[in-house]
Amino acid sequence: MSDFLAPGVFVRHPAQPDWGLGQVQSVVGPRVTVNFEHAGKLLINAAAVSLTIVDPDDE
Repeated sequence: MSDFLAPGVFVRHPAQPDWGLGQVQSVVGPRVTVNFEHAGKLLINAAAVSLTIVDPDDE
């Protein structure tokens, strides 16, 4: 999944909808740093979690 993620892309964590919309800050291998609107900046292992890419204009 991290092949499709890049800084600036908006995502949601499928198991944590209360975290809100997140924006990818950096991608290093499977490690993705995401700044979520309600949970702050978190490090996500994209090998274990498939983040959902979203278009914020469709929200």
